[in-house]
Amino acid sequence: MKTSTERILTTHVGSLPRPQEVVDLLFAQDRGERYDPADFDQAMRRGVSKAVRLQQEAGIDIVSDGETSKISYATYIRHRLTGFEGDSPRPTPQDIDELPDYRDKLVKEGASAKYLRPVCKGPIQVKNREPLLQDIHRMKDALAQAT
Repeated sequence: MKTSTERILTTHVGSLPRPQEVVDLLFAQDRGERYDPADFDQAMRRGVSKAVRLQQEAGIDIVSDGETSKISYATYIRHRLTGFEGDSPRPTPQDIDELPDYRDKLVKEGASAKYLRPVCKGPIQVKNREPLLQDIHRMKDALAQAT
């Protein structure tokens, strides 16, 4: 673990840009489409390694996986926990809502990614711990390669 008494260490939290192969596989997984799990794992490994490397090159002291294996922090829970299902509408910014023709044109042209945003509808329990363990292994491997 990094520590310093000389300066404040930097870190990053949240999503970082993902390679297109990662994006394509994440959306296939989210839509329930068929994909090769081995290809998925390798793409996520490459994506996490790249995210870690770029953060280190930028001078980030405490790196993250950049949420590489997730479309969004609010979507992956349905794969890992019970109680989340369905979809919730994604509110658009008020300034765009005031221009409904323009808003609808943006949506039609794909300016907003389409994926499920689950809603809590029942008791929450761990459903599948494996994706978490895979994220941890990928991150540890990326850190080992980067140092």
